Amino acid sequence: MKGATVFAAMMAAAPTVVRAQGAKRVFKVGMIGGGGRCSGAFDDLRKGAQALGHDIELIAACDFFEDRAKGAARKNEGKAKAFWGANSYKEVVAIPEIEIIVTATPPAFRPPQVAAAIAAGKHVFTEKPVAVDGPGIRSFLETAKLAKEKKLSLVAGTQRRHQKNYLQIALALQQGKLGKIVGGNVYWNGTVPWVRNRDGKNNAAYLASNWVNWTEMSGDHIVEQHVHNIDVANWFLGRFPRSANGFGGRARRVSGNQYDFFGIDFDYGDGVRIHSQCRQIGGTSQNVSEHFLTNQDFEITGKVRKVGGGDLALDGDVYVNGENTYKLKDGNPYQIEHENMLRGILGEIPIMNEGESVAMSTATAIIGRISCYTGQIVGMSDIIDKKDSPYYNLKCKPSWEDFEAAATANGDVEMPQYGDDQFPLPGQPWGK
Repeated sequence: MKGATVFAAMMAAAPTVVRAQGAKRVFKVGMIGGGGRCSGAFDDLRKGAQALGHDIELIAACDFFEDRAKGAARKNEGKAKAFWGANSYKEVVAIPEIEIIVTATPPAFRPPQVAAAIAAGKHVFTEKPVAVDGPGIRSFLETAKLAKEKKLSLVAGTQRRHQKNYLQIALALQQGKLGKIVGGNVYWNGTVPWVRNRDGKNNAAYLASNWVNWTEMSGDHIVEQHVHNIDVANWFLGRFPRSANGFGGRARRVSGNQYDFFGIDFDYGDGVRIHSQCRQIGGTSQNVSEHFLTNQDFEITGKVRKVGGGDLALDGDVYVNGENTYKLKDGNPYQIEHENMLRGILGEIPIMNEGESVAMSTATAIIGRISCYTGQIVGMSDIIDKKDSPYYNLKCKPSWEDFEAAATANGDVEMPQYGDDQFPLPGQPWGK
């Protein structure tokens, strides 16, 4: 990411074949996931395609649960195929006519599902985060490399990277207009999204349905939610942190094994530290934002203000690389990210690959979580390349392999190390 332009860090160099100007294209789509987020992404893709004068057609959908798979398939008036079960994504990516995969499943399942789609030659939109542990991150980074080699789009649900005000700030930082960031804070303080009870489900079904409350499925809320704000810090600084030193705890949750809150000091080197704060506790103040300070006394808070002065007007064009320019667009960034993916596929802009950036932002959140769970300082190298680190092969269990093996054998997975209302304690081993 060092030295990269704002968009060059997200895109591969070569576009796909340019289609005739004005020719309507109907993109064939497959859905991996039948829940609300995947359905929302599918709808945003359709709106994005229509805004560009094209359209999409759903060919197949899958989900862990039969009813959700069939519900998602009905988005094509019942014409789409439906598959269900832990291995059902393999059926979808194997369909030759599908060009684009939209996936939003529990984050633990994302590394193999995106890998299978890219290996099958599909363009991919994937929700964030893209893994829950170090082995998953390393797998996803390999997938991102393969996507670049195959000139396939790999766009992530880090929609702030497609939002006009954020892009204007990123460009101003890149051009040196604001100086260098010397510190800051990122926040996601909210509430538990939902809780789903066991209600007679076996272990696998219970974990898959109540996934947002289990570390092994979501990565904990620092990974599943707060990754958005962490991604902005990495993006604006142009690098990821060297290490994380944090604390957290639990007192109020009623389901799963995650923490209620996290507070982390991320060390980005060169004296730059970013403080991360996130919590899921009802009845408390809500805050989803980022705040940075530069060495030229600019405050960055979604807009730019000179300390003691007024707001700074920012430019409207972002240079992609060389002669290519990309005109910023006002509007819903959840739709615009799909428009940008499609424009890359059509050859109107360089094909987009956000695989590395979303993987490293996910990795940042993961080392923050491990630091809080263990009470230790955890380096990025501990999960990326330091093979003798105790955290390098630390894997959330049950893993996606366990779910797939259980489905193949018509069996079940084991419950996580910590069950409902139990959780890791700092100063003690975690993940053994």
